[in-house]
Amino acid sequence: MSAFNKVEAVVFDVGRVIVQWDLRNLFAKLIDDNAELDWFLANVVTEEWHFEHDAGRPLSEMVPERKALFPDHADLIEAYATRFLETIPGRVPGTVELIESLAVREVPLFAITNFGAEFWDMFRPTEPVLDHFVDIVVSGRECLAKPRSAIFQLAARRFGHAPEAMLFIDDNAANIEAARKEGWQVHHFANAPDLRRDLEARGLLD
Repeated sequence: MSAFNKVEAVVFDVGRVIVQWDLRNLFAKLIDDNAELDWFLANVVTEEWHFEHDAGRPLSEMVPERKALFPDHADLIEAYATRFLETIPGRVPGTVELIESLAVREVPLFAITNFGAEFWDMFRPTEPVLDHFVDIVVSGRECLAKPRSAIFQLAARRFGHAPEAMLFIDDNAANIEAARKEGWQVHHFANAPDLRRDLEARGLLD
């Protein structure tokens, strides 16, 4: 007998769970010197600054403001806005196969992603595996990002399942803890083989 509660639906994060994501992947093409690249990613186009777009702030505000702060890097900041898809070099090995296996078994699939609305509109058509998902809560569209508890409450209402009946998969420890506090079952993602073992233990795959 399984030690887990029954799972009615599986809810994925997107970045670093389904697809790889790293700002360095783009800017390493544009900045040759490694020390300069490290400085740029630590001070100019940082993950913390990028998170403002995830949380709903429009690029039309963020990009001009950043260019004014760092005028010598204006072209690179513009590349962030226009070449964002190059920060996504490909899929995380193995996750898509698990999603497809769950879909074959007719397990309802959903996602909660911290993703800017404008970048999501660029990205979504490039990833057909997301066609398997019933609904996806995109932080930039909701102006509400993980790990805030409200985004998990919104998702539970939208998805139509009780939190305790859903398995939430995310690579970020703070997001996992926030979901756990809202009553969700959770899997802290590290790699697809570990996730497969968890899904098998829960009776979702065999």
